[in-house]
Amino acid sequence: MKKIYYKNHLIKKKWSQVFLKDQNVIDTIVKTINPKKHQKILEIGPGLGALTKQILNTVGLDSLILIERDLNLVKRLVQVFNKKINILHQDIMTTNFFNLSHQVGQKLRLIGNLPYNIATELIIYLFRYTNVIYDMHFMFQKEVATRLYANPNNKEYGRLSIITQYHCKVIPLLTIPATSFFPIPKVESMVMRLLPHTNTPYPIVNIKQLSSLTKLAFSQRRKTLRNSLSRFFNETEITQKGINPALRAENITINQYCILANMLNNE
Repeated sequence: MKKIYYKNHLIKKKWSQVFLKDQNVIDTIVKTINPKKHQKILEIGPGLGALTKQILNTVGLDSLILIERDLNLVKRLVQVFNKKINILHQDIMTTNFFNLSHQVGQKLRLIGNLPYNIATELIIYLFRYTNVIYDMHFMFQKEVATRLYANPNNKEYGRLSIITQYHCKVIPLLTIPATSFFPIPKVESMVMRLLPHTNTPYPIVNIKQLSSLTKLAFSQRRKTLRNSLSRFFNETEITQKGINPALRAENITINQYCILANMLNNE
């Protein structure tokens, strides 16, 4: 397999590393995020520091924390930005954001160009920490991004849409062309704002129950609810909650899934 380098860094394909290189895009992203000096900004996977540099020009060293898994990139970042930069060499999927928020004394603003191979898994992981996260600005593969904010009666609407929107208000911000990166990916990207709900618009549910219910429904998304959810409910129980059992998984609103999840929890 041919090795690919970017600015003398060996790109690790297993981690889906791509590097943002378009300065106009970088400027636009940081302007959209609008970081402030009194805030604590946590950048996930800073890479070679394209966004980092621009954010530091705005807020300074004290406001920024970096988390990077690749030790070679950690060393490069320390050299580029000086040894005082706050950089954690660790896997984001093992990071305790409760502890980080406690250490800095405030909620965190998270940003990052997320690797395509872990983006979905990562945001699901982050949802357990929403009470210590002010907002999240992430770059996703466009296909994933459209699933995050999809509405019912749309083929993109699914389990990820429901779990994400249950936790956060989802706002699409920017579409980023593939040519803005190296190596050039096969897809466009989108910058999304995820704003954790302070007052949820949905019934409070056991998230494990909601997750199990939606997983079952969408694993058989062409079946009607009376069939796909027959393991949990009979047709009469679904109807009594004002939900048509002849509808399919993609036709059911988040609010209705929450009602069903609470039925499941009570049982």
